[in-house]
Amino acid sequence: MERRILDAAAGLFAAQGYAATSMEQVADACNAGKDTLYRRYPSKGALFTALMDACRADVLAELQACTSPAGPPLERLRQYARLLLEINLRPQLLALNRVALGEAIPAKGVQPTPTADDPFMRHMAELVREARAAGAIVESDALFIAEQLLYATSIKPLIATMLGETGYTAPTDRQAYFDRAWHLFMGGAQPRPG
Repeated sequence: MERRILDAAAGLFAAQGYAATSMEQVADACNAGKDTLYRRYPSKGALFTALMDACRADVLAELQACTSPAGPPLERLRQYARLLLEINLRPQLLALNRVALGEAIPAKGVQPTPTADDPFMRHMAELVREARAAGAIVESDALFIAEQLLYATSIKPLIATMLGETGYTAPTDRQAYFDRAWHLFMGGAQPRPG
């Protein structure tokens, strides 16, 4: 029942936005009584927060399943960052992020951008630490590096797409962007002496 409610809510919030979606619409869409819905989620804000938490849990499980536990640490970090770009540009997740950002949902307990407490950032920081231990990344704060890498490879395309740009629609465009961002991030912008 819970998954059915969250799936119905995801579709409605993504299609209509937060303000235009009512708890009654969600109850109708998932064939549940309003009492059932309100027992599980006492408010629309609680429902949206639960939906975003479920989305994060699903994405984290997918990342863990698709990220190789073997191989060079830097390649594992690259694979993780690349998969985050793909996931962030999925239509429904884009729509839900647009709702979270556009309708000031952070006030309701949803954090639209990752923080140090976010499991995505913790895992990415751990991959940075492993790459650093292998000598593939400079000594620095692993969480800061992970955050900057995420912004370089994923957040810019996410925001641009949410604002209506179409430059990341094709898989080849996403790959080309990612390769350029990864190369610049890993190489730095300043020329190296000698």
